[in-house]
Amino acid sequence: MGLRLSEYERILEILGREPNETELGIFSAMWSEHCGYKHSKKYLRLLPSRSERVFQGPGENAGVVLLGNGTGVALKVESHNHPSAVEPFQGAATGIGGILRDILTMGARPICFLDSLRFGPADDGIVRYLMDGVVSGISFYGNCVGVPTVAGEVFFNESFRGNPLVNVMCVGVIPDPHSMARGVTGDPGNVVMVVGSKTGRDGIRGAAFASLGLSEDSQKDRPSVQIGDPFTGKLLIEACLEVIARGLIVGIQDMGAAGLTSSASEMAGRSGTGMIIDLDLVPKREEGMTPYEIMLSESQERMLIVAEQEKVQAIMECFERWGLDAAVVGKVTADGRLRLLEKGAQVADIPVDPLVSPPVYDPPAERPAYMDEIQYLDTSKIPAPDDLGEALKRLMGRPNIASKRWVYEQYDYLVGTDTVASPGAADAAVLRIKDSGDAAGTEYGVAVTIDCNSRYCFLDPRRGAMQAVLEASRNLSMVGAEPIAITDCLNFGNPERPEVYWQFQESIRGLAHVAESLGIPVVSGNVSFYNECDGGKRAVFPSPAVGMVGEVEDVRRIASSAFKDEGDIIFLVGPMASGLIPFAGENSAWETPGSGAEEGGEIGGSEYLEMVTGEVRGLPPAAIPSIEAKVQALIRSAIRDGKVKSAHDCAEGGLAVAIAECCIQGDRGARIILEEKGRADFILFGETQSRAIVTLSPADQGWFEEQARNAGVPVRVAGKVSGEDDPLVIDVVSGGSHKSLKISVDELREAWEGTIPGLFDDDGDVNGGDGRG
Repeated sequence: MGLRLSEYERILEILGREPNETELGIFSAMWSEHCGYKHSKKYLRLLPSRSERVFQGPGENAGVVLLGNGTGVALKVESHNHPSAVEPFQGAATGIGGILRDILTMGARPICFLDSLRFGPADDGIVRYLMDGVVSGISFYGNCVGVPTVAGEVFFNESFRGNPLVNVMCVGVIPDPHSMARGVTGDPGNVVMVVGSKTGRDGIRGAAFASLGLSEDSQKDRPSVQIGDPFTGKLLIEACLEVIARGLIVGIQDMGAAGLTSSASEMAGRSGTGMIIDLDLVPKREEGMTPYEIMLSESQERMLIVAEQEKVQAIMECFERWGLDAAVVGKVTADGRLRLLEKGAQVADIPVDPLVSPPVYDPPAERPAYMDEIQYLDTSKIPAPDDLGEALKRLMGRPNIASKRWVYEQYDYLVGTDTVASPGAADAAVLRIKDSGDAAGTEYGVAVTIDCNSRYCFLDPRRGAMQAVLEASRNLSMVGAEPIAITDCLNFGNPERPEVYWQFQESIRGLAHVAESLGIPVVSGNVSFYNECDGGKRAVFPSPAVGMVGEVEDVRRIASSAFKDEGDIIFLVGPMASGLIPFAGENSAWETPGSGAEEGGEIGGSEYLEMVTGEVRGLPPAAIPSIEAKVQALIRSAIRDGKVKSAHDCAEGGLAVAIAECCIQGDRGARIILEEKGRADFILFGETQSRAIVTLSPADQGWFEEQARNAGVPVRVAGKVSGEDDPLVIDVVSGGSHKSLKISVDELREAWEGTIPGLFDDDGDVNGGDGRG
């Protein structure tokens, strides 16, 4: 059952007797890490969750924030890591279905999905099998249910071999936030209804499975993986939104992890009430299901609704019209107990309050002994490349940097016709808000992104988590959006291991610091522990994925990353490298020994360092919110003024990769001259943060430089955009040294776009032939 002896003894105290099998199963699910947040609850309270835009913070099925025009935006991210490890297609598909229902439960119409995926090395056959299944599962459910998948990330590293991370995010819109639904019961006497699909034996004990580490025996848990039906999911969206809009319900909750157990007890728990359920009345698709199976089933596309008696008939007629089941199964009580009946006999009786209040743990945390060793970087041992152009081409073809077109083109990212900036076109996806236009043609929109560099988090969990927030907000700013809310998915190993719990604590502190500094509240999220395999011998890199939503006041005024016109001025906005930050404020010691900053570029933890040395080591780039805020504000303002012709942040692969991506997207060359101190390869491929490549027409050069001076942001002219058939040429002048690279855009494109499709054959099958066995 996954319970500790002390927890079992606590259950005996609560009940005053031995629990039966059903009661024990219910406690096991609700006190699992997945449902109970036993090891994370204390530290999650450190995250800022308030701002004037927050309409609903943590505690409900999703957070809701307000746009300037009063529209509500619901957002939530969830993990489906373990199900995807043993059954990648259904694991990922039901992850999409589950996060969709979290948004739907708030009364919000889902408008888009995002996914944050992590796998083992891309050249491994099993890894490619998992990736193929996960991407297929996401596209299957998302495409069929009619919600576009518009953004995401894919990261490869040895630490995820055997335990991929599949995080999925959904964003929805509530035109009138005051009509928002909640997971509450209202007064005793209200009616409890199960709506949607029938209950089967699929997904039983899924929550407990998600709270254990993976091992070679995990394949036996495949029956714990749910089976998704997106066509029923689409019907469920329309039926639920209708009963919410008509004011027919009191409360509603998704039957996700732990199924009827969690939905019933959490709704009663929030309301200080009880609930009695007659299990004979629950629609079932299999004969002979036991109370344990009915309560722990995680069959998909089901919701629990509470309504006043006089509105039950209208609800049933609505669901019947959409071809879905709707059954009265019980009522709300005043006794604060969850009671279950079968064939007229009581088969479970549990007080709700302790059931939804699992023990909270704060185990020992200890900085890993290996941290000093992995943070040490002797830059003198990093070989300098003979050919900078060849080094750039190799970097562009690295799976972590290469185009993910093979992935996102399996998704229908245009369904709904509101996608304004699609995957690959800009640093964040942008969607218009339907019916938000005015007479002047202005249309409100939202920008969305999800980001995390797991390598940074491994080398320095606090700094890595800070970078995740900074990069997500930077990506939104690159399209001109104002970041307004965060949803996070915190992926770690076993929290009972002191070094893992230290990683978790440090990551939370990093997230909290930057979210507070930038004034962006964390309104929802998820924690996924026990991401490890080989019997707990190996944990994944800590990966606090940060999903973020930004407000776009006018979708006509956004920027893409593609270079536009020959002769446009290319600006580097932000710090070039170390020692150039006169306004660093809280961290004037910008130079970080062990990062490579002192030699021209922060190379620690970079993709380039791993490519050249095969190692993940050094200190990741410094993260300074005050610098980041100024850089982002300057670029957002210039985009809104209609001056910026392209904008792209510098992230993995550094300055040279960012410029190359702009060339590929715009199908144009560029002429760049960099006069800096340090090694040419560090200058080009170092991953110093808070930087962006921005282009403007020559006529706006002086205006932009004045805006930057007024804002206190360093900018410099790095070069000009060239013609369609011109190459990318970069000269690096450092002291008496002059090095240059010259490479055609077609060569860069071939390396960048060929890598991921090259893992699969023309039919989309996995190359290598050893993956599906």
